[in-house]
Amino acid sequence: MTTQFQTRSEQTPSLWIDRTATPPARPEYDPQYDQQYDQQYDRRSIGVGVNANRLWAGGAASALVASLVALVGVLACRWLFALSVVAPHQNGYSTMQATALILIAFLSTIAATGLMHLLMLGTGRPRLFFGWIVALVTTIAVIFPFSTTAALDAKIATAVISLAIGTAIGTLVSGVAARSVR
Repeated sequence: MTTQFQTRSEQTPSLWIDRTATPPARPEYDPQYDQQYDQQYDRRSIGVGVNANRLWAGGAASALVASLVALVGVLACRWLFALSVVAPHQNGYSTMQATALILIAFLSTIAATGLMHLLMLGTGRPRLFFGWIVALVTTIAVIFPFSTTAALDAKIATAVISLAIGTAIGTLVSGVAARSVR
């Protein structure tokens, strides 16, 4: 039986740390590099860069989808469950026309896109604030029908449709905004 001894150079490098090697030299301070970095990333500005064309094109597509969600919600309530959808009225409530709800969903999505654009220009974490705003407005839209004197089934149907529209607006516009950052 023979025993073989390996030299340090023959052994695996993970077992030995070469403490005789000199560390790499630190680069000199270059103020011009810092100035270029500040201009490129603009650390002093508030907000994030936004590609407005992409944001508004996605907002228009999101408005179309939210309108279709409203239409499907109204048609499902009427045709499948024979329920009416509650709308505000001076004397309590009235049944909402499908076109009115579709128009409200479309305009709400366009307004949400405008809000997101402003948040992207003026805040550091626009999607966080947008999520909170959309969640609170959707909550108001879901709770509102229960303040009327309508039948309970109409209140529930309206709340479910409002929740679906708010969820669609929040997720779609937030997703479009994530892809619109420069």
